[in-house]
Amino acid sequence: MVRPRILILGGTGEARLLAEALAARGDCDVLLSLAGRTEKPAAQPVPVRVGGFGGASALADFLKTGGYGLLIDATHPFAERISANAAFAAETTGITAIALRRPEWQRVAGDRWQEVQSIPAAIEALGPSPRHVFLAIGRQGAHHAEATLQHHYLIRSVDPVEPALALANVEYILDRGPFSLEGECELLKQHHIDVIIAKNSGGAATYAKIEAARLLGIEVMMVVRAPAPIVTAVETAEAALAVIDHLFPPAMNRGV
Repeated sequence: MVRPRILILGGTGEARLLAEALAARGDCDVLLSLAGRTEKPAAQPVPVRVGGFGGASALADFLKTGGYGLLIDATHPFAERISANAAFAAETTGITAIALRRPEWQRVAGDRWQEVQSIPAAIEALGPSPRHVFLAIGRQGAHHAEATLQHHYLIRSVDPVEPALALANVEYILDRGPFSLEGECELLKQHHIDVIIAKNSGGAATYAKIEAARLLGIEVMMVVRAPAPIVTAVETAEAALAVIDHLFPPAMNRGV
């Protein structure tokens, strides 16, 4: 019996959980692909390739040449280009694809959200008066802060922002989630933050800053997700495993 080959486009905690579950089963060949934007990615339980594919057509060729039977897009909710490339590659090759997309955060009582379409829109919405801004978007897109010199910025990312921003009032924190509510509250108070710019990434690892903002009455400029490609989507690694079991029934179900 030929073992199914699965390509996971990863970089998220959900991708790692799914890879761990598939590695433990040992009934399929899994390759996890990382974009390579993080300098020191966490160790992974399956073979890993790092770097882009060179576009949608190149990804399609990779899938066909490698004999893959399933493509799983488990990238970050804001990795729009690779998700679009994955949908195109699956459609052109006829290979089954699913997207593992964590649910968006939902506004609850006490949240002071202003939804914006992009990071530049969030920067512009800060207004002309100087503010203390927690730019909680990682290093990708941090350079947009250079459009407004009057604000004080606190920027947290896993890897350094390079080159450093041309701003007089900016502080950097290197850290990786998950973050605690207590820690986030202390951080916001220590730096006198009065507004947070965040992407609606969903998930639990970085939600504490949203909870802290609610408790402290701090405004959040929430960057909304772009419309996702039309691909069968699931919200958890467990749901993805159920789809995989349906596509490739485990050996005991096949009577092997």
